[in-house]
Amino acid sequence: MAREKIKIRKIDNITARQVTFSKRRRGIIKKAEELGVLCDADLALIIFSSTGKVFDYSSCRMKDILTRYKMHYSKKETRQEQTFLELKEQEDSNLGRLRKEALDKNKELRKFRGEELHGLDFKELHELEQMLENSLSRVVDIKEKRLRSEIENLQEKGEILMEENTRLKQRLAMLSQGKKPGNYAIKSESNTTAEEGQSSETVTNGAPPLTDQDDSSDTSLKLGLTLF
Repeated sequence: MAREKIKIRKIDNITARQVTFSKRRRGIIKKAEELGVLCDADLALIIFSSTGKVFDYSSCRMKDILTRYKMHYSKKETRQEQTFLELKEQEDSNLGRLRKEALDKNKELRKFRGEELHGLDFKELHELEQMLENSLSRVVDIKEKRLRSEIENLQEKGEILMEENTRLKQRLAMLSQGKKPGNYAIKSESNTTAEEGQSSETVTNGAPPLTDQDDSSDTSLKLGLTLF
């Protein structure tokens, strides 16, 4: 049966605590001795108990190990300080370079504005003039492109508005004639069909078809002849 895992926490019973401390102390010193022998390592172990007693173990002289540790720690601190100083110097150098670049850019910007030109010779003034002319030409080109694009967009919008205006005029004309805009196409097709039918009958009979008005006129004519 497997042993139950002991939860690591402070032992409240003083006697049990002292017994556990003695066992664990002997065990850790034994492990340190084995580590020094197996790995040929120089090690030192210092233990302070809860009552203030000191227990130590070292594979060689304790003083020599502590001296080596202090030297190593001091070298580590020195390396850290050197690294910090190097980083600080690099940061200061970068900061100075960035400040110089900012001053140069501000000076160049003032020249473009036409300020602080008294110290420039003819060659520098000519170069500045060329740069300004090139910049102005690029600005003008971009401006013309934007204007052409805006004109094209306005033309397209104008064409759309004209088409919409034409459709509205057609609808208004249809509404003024008493026709519904939605049924205009259907009525036009039906009228075309009726006209085609009438034309075919006219061609077949040789005379236009009779209507209700024609019938009434013939009847009235016959009645008049009878009375006379």
